[in-house]
Amino acid sequence: MERQCEATGSGGRCAVHFPQRSGPAAAMSPLAPLLRTYAAGVKVLVFQLLSRCFSLPAFPPQNGKVAIVTGGAKGIGYETAKHLSRLGMHVIIAGNRENKGQESVSRIVEETGNRKVEFMYLELASMQSIRQFVQHFKAKNLLLHVLVNNAAVMLVPQRSTADGFEEHFGVNYLAHFMLTHLLLDILRQSGSHDCNSRIVTVSSATHYIAELNLNDLQSRHHYSPHGAYAQSKLALVLFSYQLQQRLAAEGSHVTSNTVDPGVVNTDLYKHTSWLFRLCKWLTSWLLFKAQKYLLRCWMTTIMVQ
Repeated sequence: MERQCEATGSGGRCAVHFPQRSGPAAAMSPLAPLLRTYAAGVKVLVFQLLSRCFSLPAFPPQNGKVAIVTGGAKGIGYETAKHLSRLGMHVIIAGNRENKGQESVSRIVEETGNRKVEFMYLELASMQSIRQFVQHFKAKNLLLHVLVNNAAVMLVPQRSTADGFEEHFGVNYLAHFMLTHLLLDILRQSGSHDCNSRIVTVSSATHYIAELNLNDLQSRHHYSPHGAYAQSKLALVLFSYQLQQRLAAEGSHVTSNTVDPGVVNTDLYKHTSWLFRLCKWLTSWLLFKAQKYLLRCWMTTIMVQ
């Protein structure tokens, strides 16, 4: 038997399930998330195929504003950091690979001509690293107008963060929850009546089929990489909705937003099966969004006040 509750927000409705499984049903539980995840992926791909018109709106210069992008050294995080830099923002790429991060900084500076781009070390699998990152950022005495919670892991084998959390839940959700909480005071100070500060958190269409199991949030009893990934994305959506409700209630000039970039052609799929990777390689030119194309909805979410 399942108990269900619902969390609603301005962006839609999410169902949260509290499953109590045993016997054969429990044995089948790893297969169900896999099937639901790929079914959701197929729906998104079909939608993308039927709506292939992408154009990036024109945004005014954002000189003097500051943005942090987690996972900004590659993939959609890199494209986001580059475009924010092109608009004149001071962009901080937060990541856990120093060489890759500095290389990305150099490329962005060369392509945009904006020298206010820098890399700061952040290991989202460590709460201590998150605290150190925030301390180092605050020592710069900068404002913060945009926080993009982008970095994620997907379909990784069962393993834990430095603090003992299941990796999907720890990196995708808890790390960004903590990062946002520690930076919220600066975001409040940076927002104004004319221009809100913005928190943009990356979710996924898989949150629609996710089960948030409060009895086993760390997926210790029946681990499924697909279920764990979807659960972490549902947690992010619920967090974003609740945070927005609290910010609105206090009259804060900060908004909390969650976005689904769709199925994008990045290396996030490296832990998928060889058959999926083969299909992705054969069809990505037709079905998968190029990283630059997702900026249409992505940048609109970041920039529109």
